[in-house]
Amino acid sequence: MARDIIATNKAPQAIGPYSQAVRAAGLIFVSGQIPLEPTSMALISADFRAQAHQVFRNLHAIAESAGANFDDCVKLMVYLTDLDNFEALNEVMADYLASPFPARAVVEVAGLPRNALLEIEVILTDSSTGT
Repeated sequence: MARDIIATNKAPQAIGPYSQAVRAAGLIFVSGQIPLEPTSMALISADFRAQAHQVFRNLHAIAESAGANFDDCVKLMVYLTDLDNFEALNEVMADYLASPFPARAVVEVAGLPRNALLEIEVILTDSSTGT
């Protein structure tokens, strides 16, 4: 199966041995994004909503570099360090996603890289393949 690696300098660079995204089998798999500012690679804030908006900006930059957007999103996997932020997550997501909404899972985790409050990974359909 052919794979196409997707990379952009408009989102944080990988902080380990992985790609920002991979296109394969008619889908685009975007690696989990934490709220790092792409240029400085620093966590942008301690505020959950600010972090969530940065995560969505990072995801958008990667999707855009692959020729996709949030309308192509079929699945989100969300990792929160505190489920008390669930309602705030829904409010921020409403700024970026429209109906019909993608499938989603949200789980609470003990910790995330750089002490981020959330991490989100997405799967997008690859409209460039006609699927």
